[in-house]
Amino acid sequence: MNSSEYEILAVLAEELNMRKAAARLYVTQSALSQRLQAIEAGWNVKIFIRSPRGLLLTPEGEKIVQLAKETVQKTKRDKEEIQRRVGQISGTLTIAVTSIVAQHWLPPVLKTFIKLYPDVNVSLTTGWTSEVLSHMYENRFQLGIVRGEPNWSGIATRLFTDQLYLVDQEIHDLEQLRHTERPFIQFKSDSTYSLHIQQWWHEQFQALPARTVMVDQIETCKQLAYHGVGYAILPEIALDDREQYVVHMIPLKNKRGEPMTRDTWLISSEAAWQLPQVQAFEKVLRRFVP
Repeated sequence: MNSSEYEILAVLAEELNMRKAAARLYVTQSALSQRLQAIEAGWNVKIFIRSPRGLLLTPEGEKIVQLAKETVQKTKRDKEEIQRRVGQISGTLTIAVTSIVAQHWLPPVLKTFIKLYPDVNVSLTTGWTSEVLSHMYENRFQLGIVRGEPNWSGIATRLFTDQLYLVDQEIHDLEQLRHTERPFIQFKSDSTYSLHIQQWWHEQFQALPARTVMVDQIETCKQLAYHGVGYAILPEIALDDREQYVVHMIPLKNKRGEPMTRDTWLISSEAAWQLPQVQAFEKVLRRFVP
């Protein structure tokens, strides 16, 4: 049954009179009688017994009317709650974010958003850019934050650009890389980032490093470089705690002398962008964009 049919049964049960119920529902008695017959046919039971003195509820009708009353009351409460929240930001915000952004840049953003919009539930997942894009292609999240140039046909907004640095305790000039025996510490990443670094190496030295150490996480890579195990190439976003370590930071440049950088993008579908909680989150993001 639909909501109007539940309301009909609730009113009929209260009035137990076709004329009075029809007046409350702003329909004719004949129209109300036809609606009641259709409802009873749908349940395949008699809900009311008609008599000259009015209506009587059948045992089956009592159960059906109880369900109708509960449904009408719940619908009324829901409507009141929705009306009360008109103009307020609520609902659920779903975000997929690259791990490095989630670890180093997003926490203060989320803290501010949650404080400003306590009625919004936030669902967050992290991973590589390729994984975030896959989630977004499958329409599993309203917003995505990715690194590099996103292959995305919906809304894409550049948030910020950060510089790439070679970080090491001992190496302070890129020319030293031609002769050093120190290992190059690499972290597993998206293929686009790895290709970016490989192209830089080829431009500068026409060969890859002689010694390498491969780790699974960028944080592990950073800590090994900070503690002098070897050198690493890291984005500026990951170097927010470098002050407590004695390390050299050498900015990377391409063969044209331009800084080697990595962009961070906010992506969304046209439909998700219309949601008020998405628009509210985007406004908070803007406070933290350089």
